[in-house]
Amino acid sequence: MEPPAARLVRQIAFITEADRLKEVFRQTLVTQSRRRENDAEHSWHLCLVVLVLAEHAEFKQLDVLRVLKMVILHDLVEIDAGDTFAYDTVALATQHEREARAAERIFGLLPADQGAEFRALWDEFEAKQTPEAKFAAAVDRFQPMLLNCLTEGAAWRKHGVTHDRVLARNSHIAHGSAQLWEYAEKMIQAAVDAGHLAPKAKH
Repeated sequence: MEPPAARLVRQIAFITEADRLKEVFRQTLVTQSRRRENDAEHSWHLCLVVLVLAEHAEFKQLDVLRVLKMVILHDLVEIDAGDTFAYDTVALATQHEREARAAERIFGLLPADQGAEFRALWDEFEAKQTPEAKFAAAVDRFQPMLLNCLTEGAAWRKHGVTHDRVLARNSHIAHGSAQLWEYAEKMIQAAVDAGHLAPKAKH
């Protein structure tokens, strides 16, 4: 264990680096000004979603604090790796490799014990095997869909995303919360009906 003063220096370095997340912008728009959401706002909103909707998780014994830790830490890697748009198939192919390198550097700024703990939480989220990771992944997919629906499908329309792709990309929400996925399916269909999300592309 490092001396307290040395630990504090490393912890402050990590906190300072984390501030850069406020400058990483996503494709999703915020509902009022319709500017692009930044990653720090996304992480905060996810934490709020977890607190409010945890009762709808598929799992009775959900460790909500662990879910909160995962969602607040998960996108820090985008400081180095950038935001990967959910429907960018080229970028998705290298996403995990780029983000794993970023996780090594960013969590490596911390004292070794904290860095290892945070990296393990990041890896747990990525694996999506535990109840907490499944629910964290569910809300991580639900939140941008909600914002897309509330902004007339702006990001979907900009990138030519169709109904079938949204369903395929987000169906694993049901693994974390069947009730949330049922709500999402209705929300997505309403976007199609309103002309905010294109139906399946014709070949």
